Amino acid sequence: MRIARFSIDGNVGFGVLEGDEIDVIKGHPFAEFERSGQKVPLDKVRLLPPVLPNKVVAIGRNYAAHAAELGHDVSDAPFTFFKPSTSVVGPGDPIAYPSFSEEVHHEAELAVVIGRMCREVPRERVKDVILGYTCANDVTARDVQRREKQWARAKGFDTSCPLGPWVETELDPSDLTIQCTVNGEQRQLGRTSEMVRSVEDLIVHITEAMTLLPGDVVLTGTPAGVGPLTVGDEVAVTIEGIGTLTNKVIKRG
Repeated sequence: MRIARFSIDGNVGFGVLEGDEIDVIKGHPFAEFERSGQKVPLDKVRLLPPVLPNKVVAIGRNYAAHAAELGHDVSDAPFTFFKPSTSVVGPGDPIAYPSFSEEVHHEAELAVVIGRMCREVPRERVKDVILGYTCANDVTARDVQRREKQWARAKGFDTSCPLGPWVETELDPSDLTIQCTVNGEQRQLGRTSEMVRSVEDLIVHITEAMTLLPGDVVLTGTPAGVGPLTVGDEVAVTIEGIGTLTNKVIKRG
């Protein structure tokens, strides 16, 4: 099932994507829901970020080849950091190139969307707390990341976390193709089976420390091939079984 969040005529709602239509649901998808029977054409709505997370918990260096291309070793434990909710944008929304950086990179990632409040989740129950999966782009000001040593500004600036285009709820995340193109040229190509730590590993690790809330997002790391974006570029993240998230880079106003 693909669950989209959308706006139409000034109203925001959730719905189940069926072909080229969205079947509007009553309420939200984080509990049992009913379909309203009202259907709207996909080309008549604006797709929004599929969720509005309280927090985005991201994992660095979870693909060995990506860690190596930046001159790092794989860490002994998952390398975690946060992206604020204000960094989140949706499909088709612009990525605003930050004025304080001259080297912004794309990072295609599988995103896990949490479906229920959870803490200290045992491995065997991880699937129970996941609503589904979506595409993400962990946009990074690489020069700032190197210069400032910590990643708050480098990875947390406004528009640095595109998510979408929807949440796929019926998906095995263990071995999916993940790729990134810029202006149609392939930059990244990998498989989620190359992750150093699995989705289960990451959820167990994160929830040992903190409570995850419905709609929170976990970014699982990026494969090798990250590279620069410039104003005017169109960047697309495609994940097998989910779809494609496309955004254009603009000059920050």
